[in-house]
Amino acid sequence: MKNFIWLCALLVSMGRLSAQVTVEVLLDEDEFLPGESLPTAVRVTNRSGQTLHFGSDVTWLAFSVESGDGSIVEKKGDVLFQGAFDLESSKRATVRVDIAPYFSLSRQGRYSITAIVKIKEWGREIASRPKWFDVIEGAKLWEADFGVPKTTGASNGPPEVRKYVLEQANYLHSQLKLYFELTDVSGSRVLKVTPIGMMLSFGQPEPAVDRLSNLHVLYQNGPHSFSYTIFNPKGDLTVRQTYDFTTRPRLHANADGNITIVGGTRRLTSSDLPSPTASTNDIAPAKP
Repeated sequence: MKNFIWLCALLVSMGRLSAQVTVEVLLDEDEFLPGESLPTAVRVTNRSGQTLHFGSDVTWLAFSVESGDGSIVEKKGDVLFQGAFDLESSKRATVRVDIAPYFSLSRQGRYSITAIVKIKEWGREIASRPKWFDVIEGAKLWEADFGVPKTTGASNGPPEVRKYVLEQANYLHSQLKLYFELTDVSGSRVLKVTPIGMMLSFGQPEPAVDRLSNLHVLYQNGPHSFSYTIFNPKGDLTVRQTYDFTTRPRLHANADGNITIVGGTRRLTSSDLPSPTASTNDIAPAKP
């Protein structure tokens, strides 16, 4: 009977703590490809009436990921946060981290993330509610091997060979989303996955690799608009532009292996890379 009363008191105490400090996991999207970054925001709200101190212990925030069947997903490492901060009462703070490198999320399925915040002053931990997301499979549209240009050392040896891949996924079961993927030459080791953007179901992307091994991708993202992106051999997105369908834009390779857009009309947008305020000299793809 005493044990039962003690347990009830503990549960009531924990309930009061979770009401005073709340932890919430936020995701910008609900579907991801295997190997894709998984940007996760954790919002901590303090209603305790006192200032709380976080960050003196680099493990003050931890994560747990479970699959849909309740099994724990293998953890590759702990997320360590550097830098202490104070959270006053009635205030909230948001911490952002990409948790993909810390968990084995290579299989298709449904998963949930739980964030656990340690409150050192109280000797307690507060957990968020699980936030659900899906790891989905993409359909391969195109792939090409390419040599990575050497920047140091002997230039006459064989280059490292990698693979560019374009995939599409049925995002939220209603729209097609185009993805860029960089792998080793066998395709078994994924080096980087980046969502490029939404695409029309009847449009096929037009890819091309230039003389510096940059990947150029032109695809239709609206009834009268096209998106143009460039990725360098490291998998970094270096250029993003929008073209309107005055005449149909297409990629053109000259005799030197340089690639440009012919047709269409360039339209400046806030999502351009480099930004529209950058000089025109910055538009060329960066050399690896």
